[in-house]
Amino acid sequence: MHKKSLALATLSVAITAIGSANNVHAAGFQLLEQNASGLGNAYAGSAAIAENASTIYYNPAGMTYLPGFNISAGVNAIQPSFKFRDNGNSRNPTALGGGAPMGGNGGDAGDLGVVPNAYFSWQLNEKWFVGLGVGAPFGLMTEYNDDWVGQYHSNKFDIKTININPSIAYKVNDQFSMGFGVNWQHIDAQYKKKVVVPVTPAGPFLPGDADLNLDGDAWGWNIGFMLQPTEDTRIGLSYRSKIRHSAKGDTQIDGFAPGQSLSYDASTRVELPDSLILSAVHRLNPQWELLADISWTGWSSLPQLKIKNDGGPTDTLPLDFRDTWRVALGANYQFAPKWKWRFGVAWDQSPVHNPSDRPTSLPDTDRWWFSTGVQYAVSKDTQIDVGYTYLYLRDADIDTTSGNALTKGRVAGDYRSKGNILGIQVSTRF
Repeated sequence: MHKKSLALATLSVAITAIGSANNVHAAGFQLLEQNASGLGNAYAGSAAIAENASTIYYNPAGMTYLPGFNISAGVNAIQPSFKFRDNGNSRNPTALGGGAPMGGNGGDAGDLGVVPNAYFSWQLNEKWFVGLGVGAPFGLMTEYNDDWVGQYHSNKFDIKTININPSIAYKVNDQFSMGFGVNWQHIDAQYKKKVVVPVTPAGPFLPGDADLNLDGDAWGWNIGFMLQPTEDTRIGLSYRSKIRHSAKGDTQIDGFAPGQSLSYDASTRVELPDSLILSAVHRLNPQWELLADISWTGWSSLPQLKIKNDGGPTDTLPLDFRDTWRVALGANYQFAPKWKWRFGVAWDQSPVHNPSDRPTSLPDTDRWWFSTGVQYAVSKDTQIDVGYTYLYLRDADIDTTSGNALTKGRVAGDYRSKGNILGIQVSTRF
């Protein structure tokens, strides 16, 4: 296949797959899984490694290390598990004021998510490089069994994003380069839960099923720098801006009375966080390569989620997110001419830090990444990467009313959580 036809086909498949993917969250609901080659290192060295076109996402300046025309495409399958255990203090408000605990624990709220990606870079001349990245940097899906004890908090919460990232890079000299990109991002969200519906202002108050659907588009930018002080050492620094979404849609409420329903035009404003990555890669010898990463994410941009229903009630979900840090260390070992072994470990801080602020829609907590993977060189210009990560999450307490005990009740207990990620990626150069 001609390289232009191959690039267009890869781009089309990636956009279609991302649009239909059920994404799930890493720390918060940020998805680091924008390639599979970095998965085996727990994404240590992500902004400095620049070994294929996926550097466009982590540091666009890395394109200056990619001669010719490059394609990198892959997919990550993420299987999380979130199991709630009621401690006996939950209250399910089947009427205003609540009552005795009702419903079960909700089963496993985690669901399989698929996160595809595709990247293309072109060398224009000795100094200038351009590229295009397509991925899904934010995503989340939790879904509980019907009639669980927290049904007035959340039954299903699903966020999908598509991010298209054209980029440009300039090689100042052999030691320093810089890159810049713009980001068009589409967000699509669904939120389903039980609600209390007042038939008249004085009552009666009946339970109904609310289904909120929103979508919107927004723009952001990213910038990166690459420094190579020695032949064996490379340092990368990259920043991705906040993206401010104004999403619109509708809220439909059914089931509170035979033949009756309510519908509202709905809207919300969401400021997705900015992030900063500092990475280093050092070639110790022809067999060993060491990688390190420290990153910051500005999750405090999301103090709450406020849904405005035109002509109806405003639904506010308090979050009180904190800014977070992530630290990763990894290594690559060239154990055969065509084979490279990857491994890494990372500590990933959660933006949720209090049991009272832990929403059932995002039962997040700090986690450890334990990662490994292999790369096989099909030829000098084509590599296949396979990576695997086990996510260890400590048990997380929850004791929340989501801002309104009267209409939502109390969810109290803890979550036992874990995750598995498997990725594959093909990278080639023409």
